[in-house]
Amino acid sequence: MDTTTMLPPHPDRRWTLARQLGLSTAVVRFWGEDEWWTYDSLLQTKNRFADHGLSLDVVEDRPPMRKTVLGREGRDEEIETVKDLIRNMGRAGIDVYCWVWTENPVGVLRTSDEVPLRGDSRTTAYDHEQAERAPDYPVDVTEDELWANLEYFLDEVVPVAEEAGVQLALHPDDPPVESVRGVPRLVDSVENVQRILDLHDSPNHGLTFCQGNYAAMGADVPETIRRFGDRIHFVHFRDVDGSPEEFVETWQDDGPTDMLAAMEAYREVGFDGPIRPDHVPRMLDEGHRDDAQAGYTDMGRLFAVGYMKGLLEQTDA
Repeated sequence: MDTTTMLPPHPDRRWTLARQLGLSTAVVRFWGEDEWWTYDSLLQTKNRFADHGLSLDVVEDRPPMRKTVLGREGRDEEIETVKDLIRNMGRAGIDVYCWVWTENPVGVLRTSDEVPLRGDSRTTAYDHEQAERAPDYPVDVTEDELWANLEYFLDEVVPVAEEAGVQLALHPDDPPVESVRGVPRLVDSVENVQRILDLHDSPNHGLTFCQGNYAAMGADVPETIRRFGDRIHFVHFRDVDGSPEEFVETWQDDGPTDMLAAMEAYREVGFDGPIRPDHVPRMLDEGHRDDAQAGYTDMGRLFAVGYMKGLLEQTDA
Protein backbone atom coordinates (compact mmCIF):
# COMPACT_ATOMS: atom_id res chain seq x y z
CA MET A 1 0.00 0.00 0.00
CA ASP A 2 1.15 3.53 -0.77
CA THR A 3 0.31 6.06 1.93
CA THR A 4 -0.56 9.27 0.12
CA THR A 5 -2.36 12.55 0.62
CA MET A 6 -4.53 14.92 -1.40
CA LEU A 7 -2.69 17.92 -2.81
CA PRO A 8 -3.44 20.90 -5.07
CA PRO A 9 -2.04 20.88 -8.63
CA HIS A 10 0.67 23.47 -7.87
CA PRO A 11 3.37 23.38 -5.19
CA ASP A 12 2.63 24.91 -1.80
CA ARG A 13 3.40 24.11 1.83
CA ARG A 14 1.30 20.93 1.62
CA TRP A 15 3.66 19.52 -0.99
CA THR A 16 6.61 20.25 1.30
CA LEU A 17 4.88 18.66 4.28
CA ALA A 18 4.11 15.55 2.21
CA ARG A 19 7.76 15.10 1.31
CA GLN A 20 8.87 15.75 4.90
CA LEU A 21 6.47 13.00 5.98
CA GLY A 22 8.24 10.60 3.65
CA LEU A 23 5.37 10.35 1.17
CA SER A 24 6.23 9.59 -2.43
CA THR A 25 2.77 9.49 -4.03
CA ALA A 26 0.01 12.07 -4.42
CA VAL A 27 -3.70 12.46 -5.05
CA VAL A 28 -4.68 15.63 -6.91
CA ARG A 29 -7.75 17.80 -6.77
CA PHE A 30 -7.78 20.68 -9.23
CA TRP A 31 -8.94 23.49 -6.95
CA GLY A 32 -9.69 26.57 -9.05
CA GLU A 33 -8.62 25.02 -12.37
CA ASP A 34 -10.71 25.10 -15.57
CA GLU A 35 -10.74 22.27 -18.12
CA TRP A 36 -7.99 20.47 -16.27
CA TRP A 37 -8.86 17.15 -17.95
CA THR A 38 -6.91 17.85 -21.16
CA TYR A 39 -3.85 15.75 -21.88
CA ASP A 40 -1.49 18.72 -21.66
CA SER A 41 -2.89 19.77 -18.27
CA LEU A 42 -2.70 16.26 -16.82
CA LEU A 43 0.80 15.62 -18.21
CA GLN A 44 2.16 18.91 -16.91
CA THR A 45 0.61 18.23 -13.51
CA LYS A 46 2.06 14.71 -13.37
CA ASN A 47 5.50 16.02 -14.34
CA ARG A 48 5.24 18.87 -11.84
CA PHE A 49 4.68 16.34 -9.07
CA ALA A 50 7.53 14.19 -10.38
CA ASP A 51 9.89 17.16 -10.34
CA HIS A 52 9.12 17.47 -6.62
CA GLY A 53 9.67 13.79 -5.91
CA LEU A 54 6.01 12.73 -5.96
CA SER A 55 4.25 10.21 -8.20
CA LEU A 56 0.74 11.32 -9.18
CA ASP A 57 -1.41 8.19 -8.79
CA VAL A 58 -5.01 9.42 -8.39
CA VAL A 59 -7.24 12.11 -9.87
CA GLU A 60 -9.90 12.90 -7.28
CA ASP A 61 -11.87 15.52 -9.15
CA ARG A 62 -14.71 15.37 -11.60
CA PRO A 63 -15.84 17.21 -14.72
CA PRO A 64 -19.48 18.40 -14.57
CA MET A 65 -21.88 15.43 -14.49
CA ARG A 66 -25.20 16.88 -13.31
CA LYS A 67 -26.96 16.26 -16.64
CA THR A 68 -25.49 12.76 -16.76
CA VAL A 69 -26.79 11.82 -13.32
CA LEU A 70 -30.23 13.30 -13.94
CA GLY A 71 -30.50 11.99 -17.52
CA ARG A 72 -30.98 15.41 -19.03
CA GLU A 73 -30.29 16.72 -22.51
CA GLY A 74 -26.58 17.30 -22.87
CA ARG A 75 -25.48 14.23 -20.91
CA ASP A 76 -23.74 12.69 -23.91
CA GLU A 77 -21.49 15.73 -24.16
CA GLU A 78 -20.68 15.47 -20.44
CA ILE A 79 -19.91 11.77 -20.81
CA GLU A 80 -17.58 12.50 -23.74
CA THR A 81 -15.62 14.82 -21.45
CA VAL A 82 -15.31 12.04 -18.86
CA LYS A 83 -14.13 9.68 -21.60
CA ASP A 84 -11.54 12.26 -22.69
CA LEU A 85 -10.37 12.55 -19.08
CA ILE A 86 -9.98 8.77 -18.75
CA ARG A 87 -8.14 8.44 -22.07
CA ASN A 88 -5.85 11.34 -21.16
CA MET A 89 -5.14 9.82 -17.75
CA GLY A 90 -4.13 6.61 -19.50
CA ARG A 91 -1.85 8.48 -21.90
CA ALA A 92 -0.26 10.37 -19.00
CA GLY A 93 0.14 7.24 -16.86
CA ILE A 94 -2.21 8.21 -14.01
CA ASP A 95 -3.85 5.03 -12.79
CA VAL A 96 -6.93 5.78 -10.65
CA TYR A 97 -9.98 7.99 -11.22
CA CYS A 98 -12.05 8.65 -8.07
CA TRP A 99 -15.62 9.60 -8.99
CA VAL A 100 -19.04 10.00 -7.40
CA TRP A 101 -22.57 9.37 -8.61
CA THR A 102 -25.55 10.60 -6.60
CA GLU A 103 -23.57 13.15 -4.67
CA ASN A 104 -24.53 15.03 -7.82
CA PRO A 105 -26.27 17.44 -7.58
CA VAL A 106 -26.44 17.72 -3.78
CA GLY A 107 -22.83 17.09 -2.78
CA VAL A 108 -21.26 16.27 0.59
CA LEU A 109 -23.34 17.61 3.46
CA ARG A 110 -22.48 18.47 7.05
CA THR A 111 -24.63 20.35 9.52
CA SER A 112 -21.86 21.21 12.04
CA ASP A 113 -18.17 22.02 11.74
CA GLU A 114 -17.26 22.97 15.34
CA VAL A 115 -18.02 19.79 17.30
CA PRO A 116 -15.43 19.47 20.12
CA LEU A 117 -13.24 16.38 20.38
CA ARG A 118 -10.23 15.64 22.59
CA GLY A 119 -8.15 18.61 23.60
CA ASP A 120 -10.78 20.93 22.10
CA SER A 121 -9.94 19.88 18.56
CA ARG A 122 -12.92 20.47 16.27
CA THR A 123 -14.68 18.19 13.82
CA THR A 124 -17.70 17.97 11.55
CA ALA A 125 -21.03 16.21 12.05
CA TYR A 126 -24.25 15.48 10.21
CA ASP A 127 -27.83 15.54 11.48
CA HIS A 128 -30.29 14.41 8.82
CA GLU A 129 -33.35 15.80 10.59
CA GLN A 130 -31.77 19.26 10.58
CA ALA A 131 -30.61 18.95 6.97
CA GLU A 132 -34.08 17.93 5.79
CA ARG A 133 -35.63 21.16 7.05
CA ALA A 134 -34.18 22.87 3.99
CA PRO A 135 -36.28 23.15 0.82
CA ASP A 136 -36.01 20.28 -1.65
CA TYR A 137 -33.52 20.66 -4.44
CA PRO A 138 -35.21 21.85 -7.65
CA VAL A 139 -34.81 18.56 -9.52
CA ASP A 140 -37.32 15.85 -10.35
CA VAL A 141 -35.78 12.39 -10.63
CA THR A 142 -36.74 8.96 -9.35
CA GLU A 143 -34.54 6.21 -7.95
CA ASP A 144 -35.31 4.00 -10.98
CA GLU A 145 -34.24 6.78 -13.32
CA LEU A 146 -30.98 7.21 -11.42
CA TRP A 147 -30.25 3.49 -11.77
CA ALA A 148 -30.97 3.61 -15.49
CA ASN A 149 -28.79 6.70 -15.90
CA LEU A 150 -25.96 5.05 -13.98
CA GLU A 151 -26.09 1.95 -16.17
CA TYR A 152 -26.06 4.16 -19.29
CA PHE A 153 -23.00 6.00 -17.96
CA LEU A 154 -21.12 2.82 -17.07
CA ASP A 155 -21.90 1.23 -20.44
CA GLU A 156 -20.16 4.21 -22.02
CA VAL A 157 -17.14 4.68 -19.75
CA VAL A 158 -16.12 1.21 -18.52
CA PRO A 159 -14.91 0.05 -21.98
CA VAL A 160 -12.92 3.29 -22.28
CA ALA A 161 -11.32 2.69 -18.87
CA GLU A 162 -10.42 -0.86 -19.89
CA GLU A 163 -8.81 0.34 -23.10
CA ALA A 164 -6.96 3.17 -21.32
CA GLY A 165 -5.81 1.01 -18.41
CA VAL A 166 -7.42 3.32 -15.84
CA GLN A 167 -9.16 2.08 -12.71
CA LEU A 168 -12.54 3.65 -11.98
CA ALA A 169 -13.00 4.05 -8.22
CA LEU A 170 -16.55 4.92 -7.15
CA HIS A 171 -16.86 6.83 -3.87
CA PRO A 172 -19.95 6.27 -1.68
CA ASP A 173 -22.51 8.98 -1.12
CA ASP A 174 -21.68 11.18 1.86
CA PRO A 175 -23.82 11.06 3.93
CA PRO A 176 -25.00 7.57 2.86
CA VAL A 177 -28.73 8.22 3.28
CA GLU A 178 -31.52 7.08 0.94
CA SER A 179 -32.36 10.61 -0.14
CA VAL A 180 -31.25 14.16 0.59
CA ARG A 181 -33.60 17.12 0.20
CA GLY A 182 -35.84 15.28 -2.22
CA VAL A 183 -33.05 13.69 -4.30
CA PRO A 184 -32.65 9.88 -4.06
CA ARG A 185 -29.19 8.45 -3.51
CA LEU A 186 -27.89 5.10 -4.74
CA VAL A 187 -24.40 4.58 -3.30
CA ASP A 188 -25.69 4.37 0.27
CA SER A 189 -25.44 0.68 1.27
CA VAL A 190 -23.21 -2.35 0.84
CA GLU A 191 -25.99 -4.05 -1.13
CA ASN A 192 -26.31 -1.14 -3.56
CA VAL A 193 -22.55 -0.98 -4.02
CA GLN A 194 -22.57 -4.67 -4.91
CA ARG A 195 -25.40 -4.05 -7.37
CA ILE A 196 -23.36 -1.29 -9.01
CA LEU A 197 -20.28 -3.51 -9.30
CA ASP A 198 -22.45 -6.24 -10.83
CA LEU A 199 -23.53 -3.89 -13.62
CA HIS A 200 -20.07 -4.39 -15.16
CA ASP A 201 -17.92 -7.34 -14.11
CA SER A 202 -14.73 -5.55 -15.04
CA PRO A 203 -11.50 -5.21 -13.04
CA ASN A 204 -11.44 -1.57 -14.11
CA HIS A 205 -14.82 -0.87 -12.48
CA GLY A 206 -14.16 -0.68 -8.75
CA LEU A 207 -14.29 1.36 -5.60
CA THR A 208 -12.89 4.13 -3.52
CA PHE A 209 -13.35 2.41 -0.18
CA CYS A 210 -14.15 5.36 2.07
CA GLN A 211 -14.11 3.73 5.49
CA GLY A 212 -16.12 6.48 7.17
CA ASN A 213 -19.06 6.05 4.83
CA TYR A 214 -19.07 2.27 5.20
CA ALA A 215 -18.87 2.66 8.98
CA ALA A 216 -21.86 5.02 8.86
CA MET A 217 -23.75 2.44 6.81
CA GLY A 218 -23.35 0.07 9.75
CA ALA A 219 -21.03 -2.24 7.83
CA ASP A 220 -18.31 -4.30 9.47
CA VAL A 221 -15.42 -2.48 7.79
CA PRO A 222 -12.81 -5.29 7.76
CA GLU A 223 -15.37 -7.84 6.55
CA THR A 224 -16.60 -5.47 3.83
CA ILE A 225 -13.01 -4.96 2.67
CA ARG A 226 -12.76 -8.74 2.32
CA ARG A 227 -16.09 -8.84 0.47
CA PHE A 228 -15.06 -6.34 -2.19
CA GLY A 229 -11.46 -7.54 -2.36
CA ASP A 230 -9.74 -6.73 -5.62
CA ARG A 231 -12.48 -4.31 -6.67
CA ILE A 232 -11.01 -1.80 -4.19
CA HIS A 233 -8.72 0.56 -6.10
CA PHE A 234 -8.28 3.44 -3.63
CA VAL A 235 -8.87 3.94 0.10
CA HIS A 236 -10.00 6.87 2.25
CA PHE A 237 -8.80 6.08 5.76
CA ARG A 238 -11.21 7.74 8.19
CA ASP A 239 -13.89 6.88 10.74
CA VAL A 240 -17.21 8.16 12.03
CA ASP A 241 -19.29 7.48 15.10
CA GLY A 242 -23.02 7.15 14.49
CA SER A 243 -25.50 6.25 11.77
CA PRO A 244 -26.21 7.60 8.27
CA GLU A 245 -28.78 9.96 9.79
CA GLU A 246 -26.60 11.27 12.62
CA PHE A 247 -22.83 10.94 12.91
CA VAL A 248 -19.68 12.70 14.08
CA GLU A 249 -16.33 12.42 12.33
CA THR A 250 -13.63 11.11 14.66
CA TRP A 251 -9.90 11.04 14.96
CA GLN A 252 -8.56 8.09 12.99
CA ASP A 253 -7.42 6.39 16.20
CA ASP A 254 -10.52 7.16 18.27
CA GLY A 255 -13.56 5.90 16.36
CA PRO A 256 -15.53 2.65 16.58
CA THR A 257 -13.71 0.85 13.73
CA ASP A 258 -10.78 -1.47 14.46
CA MET A 259 -8.32 0.31 12.18
CA LEU A 260 -5.56 -2.25 12.57
CA ALA A 261 -8.02 -4.97 11.53
CA ALA A 262 -8.90 -2.84 8.49
CA MET A 263 -5.23 -2.58 7.51
CA GLU A 264 -4.85 -6.33 7.96
CA ALA A 265 -7.89 -6.91 5.73
CA TYR A 266 -6.34 -4.81 2.95
CA ARG A 267 -3.23 -6.96 3.20
CA GLU A 268 -5.33 -10.14 3.08
CA VAL A 269 -7.11 -9.17 -0.14
CA GLY A 270 -3.86 -8.09 -1.80
CA PHE A 271 -4.67 -4.38 -1.99
CA ASP A 272 -1.50 -2.57 -3.03
CA GLY A 273 -2.90 0.77 -4.09
CA PRO A 274 -3.03 4.33 -2.76
CA ILE A 275 -4.50 4.98 0.69
CA ARG A 276 -4.92 8.46 2.08
CA PRO A 277 -6.23 10.02 5.28
CA ASP A 278 -9.52 11.70 4.64
CA HIS A 279 -11.37 14.16 6.86
CA VAL A 280 -9.48 15.13 10.01
CA PRO A 281 -10.25 17.34 13.01
CA ARG A 282 -9.02 20.92 13.11
CA MET A 283 -6.29 21.48 15.66
CA LEU A 284 -4.84 24.34 17.71
CA ASP A 285 -4.58 27.69 15.89
CA GLU A 286 -5.87 26.24 12.61
CA GLY A 287 -8.53 28.24 10.82
CA HIS A 288 -10.95 27.10 8.17
CA ARG A 289 -9.16 27.12 4.83
CA ASP A 290 -10.80 29.01 2.00
CA ASP A 291 -9.91 26.49 -0.72
CA ALA A 292 -11.19 23.33 1.02
CA GLN A 293 -14.12 22.20 3.08
CA ALA A 294 -13.86 21.49 6.79
CA GLY A 295 -11.81 18.37 7.43
CA TYR A 296 -8.87 19.24 5.16
CA THR A 297 -6.62 21.26 7.45
CA ASP A 298 -3.01 20.16 7.76
CA MET A 299 -2.07 19.21 11.32
CA GLY A 300 -4.64 16.45 11.67
CA ARG A 301 -3.46 14.95 8.40
CA LEU A 302 0.10 14.87 9.72
CA PHE A 303 -1.13 12.86 12.69
CA ALA A 304 -3.22 10.56 10.47
CA VAL A 305 -0.34 9.80 8.12
CA GLY A 306 1.91 8.89 11.05
CA TYR A 307 -0.81 6.70 12.53
CA MET A 308 -1.35 4.94 9.21
CA LYS A 309 2.38 4.33 8.79
CA GLY A 310 2.48 2.77 12.26
CA LEU A 311 -0.43 0.46 11.47
CA LEU A 312 1.18 -0.57 8.19
CA GLU A 313 4.39 -1.45 10.00
CA GLN A 314 2.41 -3.64 12.36
CA THR A 315 0.78 -5.49 9.46
CA ASP A 316 4.26 -6.01 7.96
CA ALA A 317 5.57 -7.57 11.18
